[in-house]
Amino acid sequence: MQVLHIDSSITGAASVSRQLTAQTVAALVAANPGAKVEYLDLAVDAPDHLNAVSMGFRTGQAATTEAERAQNAISEALVSQFLAADVVVVGAPFYNFTISSQLKAWIDRIAQGGRTFRYTAAGPEGLAKGKKVIVASTRGGVYSTSEMGQALEHQESYLKTVFGFLGITDVSIVRAEGVAMGDESKAKALESARSDIVRAAAAANQEAAIAA
Repeated sequence: MQVLHIDSSITGAASVSRQLTAQTVAALVAANPGAKVEYLDLAVDAPDHLNAVSMGFRTGQAATTEAERAQNAISEALVSQFLAADVVVVGAPFYNFTISSQLKAWIDRIAQGGRTFRYTAAGPEGLAKGKKVIVASTRGGVYSTSEMGQALEHQESYLKTVFGFLGITDVSIVRAEGVAMGDESKAKALESARSDIVRAAAAANQEAAIAA
């Protein structure tokens, strides 16, 4: 099992999503001692946001400057790392109703025509099939239990959409919400998330056993 462990929280040791991704990866490795884990901390080493210099992989034009070649190399490294993974564990804290800009910058680099998706006569087709994604979703408030909250939420829904576009339909959510609503609420959220981790890791391990 090849695991790609991604964190995107900017709060360091105080981050709940980092705690949950670490627990998720630990559960995967415990059941798969031979698993290989690659770690990507987007708060420390995020790719630049797309601009005229870094869009070479989208336009198909050959790099003509050193800056363009450097940006193309970053995009290639990130998409190759993503494609090599069997399981992708993503820490996705809830910032202003959506994901962090660092995580969005990573998604923009791996969403590459001809590599992770393509357009056909029948419509778009994802090319990154066969992977499992586990999203550690953390929220200060509670958004999953009301129509208003669900309408405001563009975090889990966005990630399911974009990974689905890339061909990944096996997306599990490890959710801790209400973590800023007092100690009792946070404790309940973490307990619920731990149950999610057990289920998500068990499903990933079962799929790995079947594939083997």
